[in-house]
Amino acid sequence: MPTLYLSPHPDNFQNHRVLVAARYAQVLPHVVEMAEQGGPPWPPASCPLSKLPALESQPGVWVSGPAAVAHLLAPEQLRGQGPVAAALVQQWVSYADGEVAPAACAAAFSALGMAQQNKQVVERAGAELRRVLGVLDGHLKLRTYLVEEGVTLADVTMACALLLPYKYVLDPRIRAPYPNVTRWFLTCVNQPHFQAVLGPVKLCERAAGGDVPKPGTQKPASPAEVEPVAGSPLGLAGALPKSASQLKKEAKKKEKLEKFQQKKEKSQQQQGEKKVKAEKKEKKDPGVLTYDAPTCPGEKKDVAGPMPDAYSPQYVEAAWYPWWESQGFFKPEYGRQRVSDPNPKGLFMMCIPPPNVTGSLHLGHALTNAIQDALTRWHRMRGETTLWNPGCDHAGIATQVVVEKKLWRERGLTRHDLGREAFIQEIWEWKNEKGDRIYHQLKKLGSSMDWDRACFTMDPKLSYAVQEAFVRLHEEGVIYRSKRLVNWSCTLHSAISDIEVDKKELPGRTLLPVPGYKDKVEFGVLVSFAYKVQDSDEEVSVATTRVETMLGDTAVAVHPRDPRYQHLHGKYVLHPFTGRHLPIVCDDFVDMDFGTGAVKITPAHDHNDYEVGQRHGLDCITIIDDSGCLINVPPPFLGMKRFEARGAVLEALKQKGLFKDVRENPMVVPVCSRSKDVVEPLLKPQWYVRCEGMARGAADAVRRGDLRIVPPFHCKTWFQWMDNIRDWCISRQLWWGHRIPAYFITVDDPSVPPGEDTDGKYWVSGRSEGEAKDKAAKTFGVTPDKILLRQDEDVLDTWFSSGIFPFSIFGWPNPSEDLQVFYPGTLLETGHDILFFWVARMVMLGLKLTGKLPFREVYLHAVVRDAHGRKMSKSLGNVIDPLDVISGITLEGLHEQLLESNLEPVEVERAKQGQKSDYPNGIPECGTDALRFALCAYTSQGRDINLDVNRILGYRHFCNKLWNATRFALRGLGDSFQPPPGPKPTGAESLIDRWILSRLSLAVELSDAGFQAYDFPAITTAIYNFWLYELCDVYLECLKPVFAGAEAGMAAARCTLYTCLETGLRLLSPFMPFVSEELFQRLPRRDSSAPPSICVTPYPSTEQFCWRDTGLEGTVEFALGIVRAVRSLRADYNLTRTRADCFLQCLDPDTANAASSCSTYIRVLSSSGHVRVLGPGEAPPTGCAVAVASEKCTVHLLLKGLIDAEKEVSKLAGKQGELQKQIERLQERMETPDYGTKVPPKVQEADSAKLQQSRAELQKVAEAMETFRRMM
Repeated sequence: MPTLYLSPHPDNFQNHRVLVAARYAQVLPHVVEMAEQGGPPWPPASCPLSKLPALESQPGVWVSGPAAVAHLLAPEQLRGQGPVAAALVQQWVSYADGEVAPAACAAAFSALGMAQQNKQVVERAGAELRRVLGVLDGHLKLRTYLVEEGVTLADVTMACALLLPYKYVLDPRIRAPYPNVTRWFLTCVNQPHFQAVLGPVKLCERAAGGDVPKPGTQKPASPAEVEPVAGSPLGLAGALPKSASQLKKEAKKKEKLEKFQQKKEKSQQQQGEKKVKAEKKEKKDPGVLTYDAPTCPGEKKDVAGPMPDAYSPQYVEAAWYPWWESQGFFKPEYGRQRVSDPNPKGLFMMCIPPPNVTGSLHLGHALTNAIQDALTRWHRMRGETTLWNPGCDHAGIATQVVVEKKLWRERGLTRHDLGREAFIQEIWEWKNEKGDRIYHQLKKLGSSMDWDRACFTMDPKLSYAVQEAFVRLHEEGVIYRSKRLVNWSCTLHSAISDIEVDKKELPGRTLLPVPGYKDKVEFGVLVSFAYKVQDSDEEVSVATTRVETMLGDTAVAVHPRDPRYQHLHGKYVLHPFTGRHLPIVCDDFVDMDFGTGAVKITPAHDHNDYEVGQRHGLDCITIIDDSGCLINVPPPFLGMKRFEARGAVLEALKQKGLFKDVRENPMVVPVCSRSKDVVEPLLKPQWYVRCEGMARGAADAVRRGDLRIVPPFHCKTWFQWMDNIRDWCISRQLWWGHRIPAYFITVDDPSVPPGEDTDGKYWVSGRSEGEAKDKAAKTFGVTPDKILLRQDEDVLDTWFSSGIFPFSIFGWPNPSEDLQVFYPGTLLETGHDILFFWVARMVMLGLKLTGKLPFREVYLHAVVRDAHGRKMSKSLGNVIDPLDVISGITLEGLHEQLLESNLEPVEVERAKQGQKSDYPNGIPECGTDALRFALCAYTSQGRDINLDVNRILGYRHFCNKLWNATRFALRGLGDSFQPPPGPKPTGAESLIDRWILSRLSLAVELSDAGFQAYDFPAITTAIYNFWLYELCDVYLECLKPVFAGAEAGMAAARCTLYTCLETGLRLLSPFMPFVSEELFQRLPRRDSSAPPSICVTPYPSTEQFCWRDTGLEGTVEFALGIVRAVRSLRADYNLTRTRADCFLQCLDPDTANAASSCSTYIRVLSSSGHVRVLGPGEAPPTGCAVAVASEKCTVHLLLKGLIDAEKEVSKLAGKQGELQKQIERLQERMETPDYGTKVPPKVQEADSAKLQQSRAELQKVAEAMETFRRMM
């Protein structure tokens, strides 16, 4: 085992860095803490290097220094996936070591008084720390981690480097400007691997001017708090027992710090007695801004007053939705007399995937609705006749369970106590009271649906369509009656669909709770036992995970070519409890290499066994009833519960000497998602839909291109389902739902024999009982009075009514204007996880019943997972209500939601820990617009989305940027500004005006192409980049001197600015409807006939915005490269407020002309004093810092007279010496004879990268020193 040597200091962040990296590996090294006295000597004789931490990976092979040790210990995924990611990880590790760690230590040691430094040094340390935090905050604005979507070595190194500042220096006031860094830091240190080493990390909470927490008050996890790791003799380094010398050292340090604090307090007290300047008043936090102007529901929001100083989601989102509804903007009739009026711009129709009436929103709903609403608003703004039809599913099982629980909780009654009719009335009362909750939530998301057309699948119109569909399909023989195995929930007393079965994977022996059982039940074991061969001393061993089902065995199967059982073909084994003779049958499905090669066959309780039984004509003996109790078995097993019988059968086998062994076995247990009961396969007579022919038509529609599936890789799944489809069981043993319109026939005529349940001849369907009776009389050739009918008690599978939803909502089978206009629809958008359960069935039933595809395109979005890639699960605590993201919620509020759920206490605690790790400070208020934009930005055309809720906060900051940009723009435009009738440029625009119009044209082009291709990340990126990086960061900055100066160019600039604002808001509107409407309403209109709302204003088109000028864009991009070079130099030399003169040296006249044309913008954007382009052969003045802007332009920034050159040279000389020593040590190590053979390749790579980085830094230091010497 490798041995890791650490320095003894408890706050050594380099130790933490190494240990956290090791925690991500599977095996921790043996840890040795080097005490100052009484410990092992350092360095050992075999170690050529003296720097701690150090790792002896094998005897005589040493790696020294935190970077190399951490790199070697870290697993592959921490180093970056792929060469690009690996390079980026190495870049951030170097930045953390070279820039962040020195700044963090300097600031922390100064604040703690551990280093005697003058005031200037302390201020410089604070400024340097703020600088690196600013760099990190900008980088993390839209990222969860530094490089990839998970923790890498970059995050480990950086977070550990910032431990001291966050624990002792960065109080809430100081860290407020860096919310993204703080969010990232907390995300990291709350990861289990960090917490195992660091323990709970408490952020500095001192008030401004208050005391600094003393080091050591926040200790790493104690041994009692952290579970030791297998394979590590010391467990965790943070949990090591402290030596006497170490405790003595800590006591001395504590005493020094206390004296320092006393001295500091006395000094502050003396200063407080003196007369000091009045402190500048801090701006008060305005708190949460709300809209409180008196506005009746449906009235237009009052935007006549001044804009608030900051963006507030609550203020912005108030009052708009009721106004949109009252004006009819969401109705397809808006702007026309009838929906059937011809519209040359086209028609768009989409129906919502109807959510369950019992449900409340989760992030999957939010993603679906964000995408669908963006598409709907885009089509509406294009002028198309647009309908997004809302609806809600009756959710048979879920709703019945909810109301049954309510009935029992409130009145102590079961549904059987009430009877069917009264119970259904209870459900309707619950639905009328609670059922529209999800509609209110959808409105909160801004969903622009036509609510007057909302449908519920149990409404009379839709119920009639369901009845008609069943009768037609039954008359054609597509629906038939059959007795087959179904997924049965013994708790619900009903068959359930495949989508309602959760596959619970077990690694081995596991105890699971099962409804109706006091003790947990054992799963994940394989029991082997023997059957005696008839008339022989031989026996055949079989194995099963459900030993209780052996009571229903009717055969033993072997492979026909298995030589072990050739002599037993055609023979029998004896059942030890029933006395049945079980034939030994030969079947190719048996795997000769698994277990003994012999398989017990229970046709009535296993899907594979059922097929074997059908092939060999075996009896199907049902031994488990609807409630999960044993039937058709001998005593003492008769009447036992199925899992109680499991232990009884096992004990009985042991007593008969037939038990062989039991061993752990990984397996999948089917669990009912509604009742949490273990699903039991049972033979039941049910109604089935014959799917083969319909599936062929659905598959052919995709193959011909009549139906387009996006992304196309889902076609493979489509064809797999359609080409291998099984018939669909549509019976459900419930009371709530569409009762099956089928009747069992009894004929009061002795010449007609009584029928059986499975005989389809004795079943008839009808739209009414009278119609059914007439059909039955005709079938059996008797008069209707001889017919007695009994309607089937079952209801139809919920997916059956959902399958005809696209046309039942328009009144099918009765003709209507809506059915004629809106069916078939344009698009079906949903998650790929219900491609078969819903999408395929809609296509099959649509083709069968209407002869038309229900839609032309299917867009399947990804499934939302949490930031760690885990499926959303209540027990993990990662299921988030979108309304909590919109409005914000505390960690305590999240915990309270768990207590209101149906989770077990153990699961609640686990979920709380998950919430504490992911949301240590709760979820901040982000607003609807930020949530929608984030969800669409995440929607890459893949299978899964790993959504970090904290990252949505970055888009709230984007909303604030929009708000501030519009406030500035409105001030610049002035109250009297009247925009021209159209956006077309006049020709008087400046270079930067023409550039921003060119970039606006590109944003319009990319947005249009993205909508056409369902590429939502491309659209959101184009809009985000235009607003943030081009309009705000460049154009508005260039306008500030224009608006502050004379009138020259101001008129053209104002018109250009207005065009950018108005067009940018229209581009944004489908994704951010609230903030875009709020800002749009504050802009002046081009003419009085303009549409009243942005949601019915034309979307920008490429035909109108066609002002791309790639040559001009190249010129400005060249100028921005100069700006970046100047800013880099200013940062390098800490020129925070000083405006240095800038000289540009260009290689050719064209480059010089380009630089000259942009010199004004370069000066403004780079905060330079003067910008001058040097003539041919003209040298820059002495005392300049130099940077390369491009291959044709060099930037010279005049520093002479602005900084203390002598002091800077002295400082750099020290750094130069350190770098030279580091390079010498690396070279010496890499030149040892056995380096290439003994040192692991990954360590060699790390050494090589570190050497290259150090050489580059040394060259940079030398250049800077030379620059400063020229100034001296």
